[in-house]
Amino acid sequence: MNDDMSDDDPFAEEDFDDGEFDAALLEEELRQAAAVLDPVPAELQQIAVDAYALHDLDARVAELTFDSLVDALPVRGAADVPRMLTFRAGEVTVDVEVTAQGLMGQVLPPQPTRIEVLGGPRPGSPLTTDDLGRFTGDMPLSGPFALRLRTGGDVVVTEWLRA
Repeated sequence: MNDDMSDDDPFAEEDFDDGEFDAALLEEELRQAAAVLDPVPAELQQIAVDAYALHDLDARVAELTFDSLVDALPVRGAADVPRMLTFRAGEVTVDVEVTAQGLMGQVLPPQPTRIEVLGGPRPGSPLTTDDLGRFTGDMPLSGPFALRLRTGGDVVVTEWLRA
């Protein structure tokens, strides 16, 4: 074989100088190219963020103990009746009323609590309880939803339900 042909071979092994290669620069250029040529849809990105938010593996799951759709007696002629839900996790009880306008509820025993409404690609505004443990949210719920409550160092997540 002719030695001159090995000089023209683009796949021939050469001594590689790591000093000439900038991995961080290459990574950044690839990220920019991917962002332009194949961007991640905003809805998918939000779902990924929400899924990561569920990483609270030590969170306690609040069990549904009352659902007015199942446990209450229907009232004849009543229209737009709010759905009443009760969740329990240990000593913490969460009563929630779901209406077409949003939700309101109370955390018992009353304590400072930050509540996140989980569901769908739209992030909800975090809710906070007042001195009596009450909270309200004016965003109508649609589709599956759950609540994540942060009380001090404790995290409680309700079961998922369909609005």
